[in-house]
Amino acid sequence: MINKEYIKRTVTSLFLFVLLYLMFSYIFILIISLIIISVISWLEFQELILKIFYKKKLKKNFLIICIKALSLIYLTFFSVLIFNGINQIELHFKLNMIYLISICIASDIGGLIFGKIFKGKKLTRISPNKTISGSIGSFILSITLIPFFYFADQSNSPINLIFLAVIVSLSCQLGDLFISYLKRKARVKDTGDLLPGHGGILDRIDGLLFAIPIGMITWQFLATFI
Repeated sequence: MINKEYIKRTVTSLFLFVLLYLMFSYIFILIISLIIISVISWLEFQELILKIFYKKKLKKNFLIICIKALSLIYLTFFSVLIFNGINQIELHFKLNMIYLISICIASDIGGLIFGKIFKGKKLTRISPNKTISGSIGSFILSITLIPFFYFADQSNSPINLIFLAVIVSLSCQLGDLFISYLKRKARVKDTGDLLPGHGGILDRIDGLLFAIPIGMITWQFLATFI
């Protein structure tokens, strides 16, 4: 009998793929989706922070306010960066975003596959399931995307695409570890339960929150100075 959890994960994954397709097909869906995802992620992050302080029985209100303010500033920076990119040539922006998101997806899949096959030494105590072999696999699978996107847009040199893939994959892994660290401190498995079988929105985009802004800034730097 098929596991109910597996069915929930499959249905949710299909929904996310459809949403991703619509986001890149219609600009207004992209904007609305980004706003909703950003707000929900920020709320889940705040809930994590509150749980961490509650578990440790700390009442550092000023520190909590500072963390909330900094996270809101980062959310604003993330939104401005995305919406500024939308003002570029639409096709070019879509290709850039698809490439960056594809790197993040490949990084996650590479880490899972290589980690399961090769196992080996743990990467960090923050997330016991992550291994050094998995981290290497994240980089390798991310780099394999380069030929496809080079032929789709030959205005970017292969060297730039390799550099971008490595930077974005690294950022994605660090974002994943950061949220894993917060969840461990808060003693929770997921950041929320909005996505059946997947947890919260923040669980799904933890790597993207770091990787997309850094990827866009790196891309602009490469296009301007190199």
